[in-house]
Amino acid sequence: MTTTIDEHLFRREAGRLVAALTRIFGTHNLALAEDVVQDALCRALEVWSFHGVPENPGGWLMTTAKNRALDVLRRERTARDFAPELGRLLETEWTMSPTVEGLFAQHEIEDDVLRMMFTCVSPRIAEDAQVALVLNVVSGFGASEIAHAFLSSEAAIEKRLSRAKATLAESKSLFEVAGSERIASRLDAVQRALYVLFSEGYHGAHPESAVRSDLCDEAMRLVELLARHATTATPKTHALAALMALHAARLPARLDAAGDLSPLLEQDRSRWNRELIATGVRYLEASATGDSISVYHVEAAIAAEHTTAARSEDTQWVRIVQHYDRLFEMQPTPVVALNRAIAIAQRDGPSAGLDAIDAIEGKSRLESYPFYFAAKAELERRRGNVAIARENFERALEHARNPEERRFFQSRIE
Repeated sequence: MTTTIDEHLFRREAGRLVAALTRIFGTHNLALAEDVVQDALCRALEVWSFHGVPENPGGWLMTTAKNRALDVLRRERTARDFAPELGRLLETEWTMSPTVEGLFAQHEIEDDVLRMMFTCVSPRIAEDAQVALVLNVVSGFGASEIAHAFLSSEAAIEKRLSRAKATLAESKSLFEVAGSERIASRLDAVQRALYVLFSEGYHGAHPESAVRSDLCDEAMRLVELLARHATTATPKTHALAALMALHAARLPARLDAAGDLSPLLEQDRSRWNRELIATGVRYLEASATGDSISVYHVEAAIAAEHTTAARSEDTQWVRIVQHYDRLFEMQPTPVVALNRAIAIAQRDGPSAGLDAIDAIEGKSRLESYPFYFAAKAELERRRGNVAIARENFERALEHARNPEERRFFQSRIE
């Protein structure tokens, strides 16, 4: 068994098992649930190193965690309170075993993961801690991995998680996903957390890599759970799933064969994932059933224009600019304005694009963003102003955040 298989399998199963065990033990015993899962994972490493990986490793881990949970319940049921809604079902052997067995059914665990996601975005927990909590509890990421992904110290993430888990413990039970009114009160926060998670993987500021496909994959896995559940499969959820699938379809070509960044218009489109494009288009069509349009709808529509164009010269820039006009009305940020300006340059020429960049309000907030200078450089290069273009690429290089960006800007300078 390779290290890669260990990481992905264990991480995915850890989140599912913690969610199931927290349903049984209660959120005030989250640490106990995490300990039981850790024991199961350690036991797997020990046994599998001698006997090999079983045919159904997930099932093996589930059985091990379930048996360990029963041991804990039998040993501590008189000394510890567990999930209040299960009450007397955990008090006697006659009801305990069938109750735990039923809660480990596949459909129950999927619902438990949803319950855990919605529990992690409690309005009593700060937004930045919500994303960290989802990554830690639902996705199985350790504090050091989360710190690495979000450019924070491990100590700061541990403190953030500790405070968030203390808040969770006060409720003693998971958020119940039954009932559309209660779901609606937190669905926006869950969607936002998954959007942040995907964005950080797709074009974050990580110092070692411009692309973190593990974060993208995890965000897509969780948004698919939302899209499959009747009460969370809203048009906005489908739009979020669409934009993730359409962007992820281009990931294989974001880095070229040498590991260097490849701009969208220069990417080898034969490397794009056609299956993901088709999935994204289906989600986008499903998102059109509602009576409102979200930011996710517009971003997905822009991504669809790019991914459904057979060649870069077939891109419908008129429609893309229209989408950016709508997006800017909804989200008037300097980054959206910059992307709109780049689209205007493709539609109307480099001078029009530079004028749009110059007109951005609050563009001083972009002066630590390397692609602000890179956009100006590309447009000046297209106008024939090589010296100005070089100067802007050099400024982009100064603000590069990882080796891929540095190599990309250096190649443009050369």
